[in-house]
Amino acid sequence: MRREIRKIGDKVLEGKDVSMKDVLPLLGTNGPDVLDLAAAANRVREEFNGNKIDLCSLLSVKSGKCPEDCAFCAQSAHYKTEAPVYPLMDIQRIVEEAKEAQARGTGRFCLITSGREVSDKEFETILDALGRIRRETTLDLDCSLGTLSKERAESLRKVGVTRYNHNVETAESHFLQICTTHSFRDRVKTVEVLKGQGFSVCCGGIIGLGESLQQRLELPSPLSNLGSTAFPSIFLIPDRELRWNIQNPFLPWRSSRPFLCFVSFYPKGRSRLRAEGRPILEICSPLPFLPVRMV
Repeated sequence: MRREIRKIGDKVLEGKDVSMKDVLPLLGTNGPDVLDLAAAANRVREEFNGNKIDLCSLLSVKSGKCPEDCAFCAQSAHYKTEAPVYPLMDIQRIVEEAKEAQARGTGRFCLITSGREVSDKEFETILDALGRIRRETTLDLDCSLGTLSKERAESLRKVGVTRYNHNVETAESHFLQICTTHSFRDRVKTVEVLKGQGFSVCCGGIIGLGESLQQRLELPSPLSNLGSTAFPSIFLIPDRELRWNIQNPFLPWRSSRPFLCFVSFYPKGRSRLRAEGRPILEICSPLPFLPVRMV
């Protein structure tokens, strides 16, 4: 396996594309070979992205009561969880949070809302808040506001937003197992709108939703074609209140392998790592952090 890892790593470093057929065997990596896989991913990251880490602060400006039935999400109104529920924050609170984030050293600030999309009134409030942040700080601006029309994307771009977060969550072949209220194609359409408006797109998915090993590698393939510039890999920490829960336990060592393989698909992209439900440092092997580009 060590020879195969080195062969694929060299192929990526030479600027050549790798296929799912090339990478799939690497998901079976075990024992000391996992260290070689991590080292290869780290070499790719150093070659294409250097040693710089981008710091991004996320603020949930609206939480809970989401009408979508995503099986992994504690904010869905379909499940009874302990997730906080509150309406859209006021502009002053959002601006104050942004200033505090900048004081802590972050360079990018992202506003996140629950729900499929925000109302027109909420969207106008968010635009006003973003305008103030733009004028009163030096932060780069992100948003994650759900489904987005071309008109709204244009409004966000005009107010200074340069990146938008919109995950596709899982492989297209597995999507119906985790959500029935919207489709994989619905999510892709929003990414296409964003790319058409010139946004940098942060688009990835979740590991640990009952997907097969092959489906884990299906996930990054369409994202590369969509032009995603940052790929967040989210490790699901089960919640017994959700439809997808402890039947699918999180195993840090095993789950590090697909993330390390994803780097082969995104050598020039920014790899991001996150654990849904608990701080990632509490539950994850340190290996996936070697190729991480964004925190």
